[in-house]
Amino acid sequence: MEFLLDYLGFLAKTATIVGGVLLVVFTVAGLSVQRALRPPPTGHIEVVRVNDRLQDMTRAVEEATLSPRAARKQRKRDAKARKKPSGEGKRVFVLNFHGDLEANGVEGLRQEVSAVLGTAREQDEVLVRVDSAGGAVTGYGLAASQLARVRKHGCALTVAVDKVAASGGYMVAAVANRILAAPFAVVGSIGVVAQIPNFHRLLKRHDVDMEVHTAGRFKRTLDMLGENTEQGREKLREELHDIHALFQEFVGAWRPSLDIEAVATGEAWHGQRALDRALVDELMTSDEYLAQAAERADVFEVSWVAPKRPIERVLEQLSEFATRMARRLPGGVVGAATLKPPFGIGGDASR
Repeated sequence: MEFLLDYLGFLAKTATIVGGVLLVVFTVAGLSVQRALRPPPTGHIEVVRVNDRLQDMTRAVEEATLSPRAARKQRKRDAKARKKPSGEGKRVFVLNFHGDLEANGVEGLRQEVSAVLGTAREQDEVLVRVDSAGGAVTGYGLAASQLARVRKHGCALTVAVDKVAASGGYMVAAVANRILAAPFAVVGSIGVVAQIPNFHRLLKRHDVDMEVHTAGRFKRTLDMLGENTEQGREKLREELHDIHALFQEFVGAWRPSLDIEAVATGEAWHGQRALDRALVDELMTSDEYLAQAAERADVFEVSWVAPKRPIERVLEQLSEFATRMARRLPGGVVGAATLKPPFGIGGDASR
């Protein structure tokens, strides 16, 4: 009997310890789930005066190359010459749009445009530095619509392309009053593509059936696992041509002098070749343009800073890696990236 009581006491202690551990584990897990489901903290707008940044860089070089006495004199002259924003002259607002496959940069762009338009006047200018090889049509269509807000507001809109504005990236750039491109920047690629693997024959080989039931004649055109039909393929091609037509109409509306039929072949061109085809208006880097603008106006770089969860950082890195891999084409030409459903403006998409 005494042994039984000791054994029961031991079980009770063990159960208490295990219960306590499980309680802690479940509590931590519950808190982790709540944090994961909780909306991220609201971001904020950051503004940097580019004039001051350029002057600081110049002063740093001068101080490193001048004698201590000459450097002190130069600092005094710079302090007298440094102008504070008057709020009366022309201002140039600089935004940056880095487009990935899903055009996730549009989330920050829409906030930045709203912030700038809240204070911009008609004599002000908005410069957008675009760097994108294209992506999902819905995301890039929304990004282009954000820049259209600037045009409707009455401000001059300039887009600078230092590396690439192809496909959906060019759709965004085409909205501008003026497009600048670096000599070897890639622009164009006005085209649409859809791509999807099909594993139907592999499944049939292993006696696996795949059933897809739809309501609506063209609810599903092509499928990854089911057997595709020529009717479905033809419908998908029809949709691709319709999106391509919309793409051409959109670009042509903003750049009416462009020979849209000659450039809407899906090809992309480097700097001078793009200038010859009127895809851009001038060959110039954004750095050169900003240095000139800082001599005649107050220049402010506006950016939306949104906190990111760890999983978002990982996914962003994977997306950037996929974009870099997809851009590699023979001859060093940068092409549009591989995309997700439903369609890609100039890229590869699956549906």
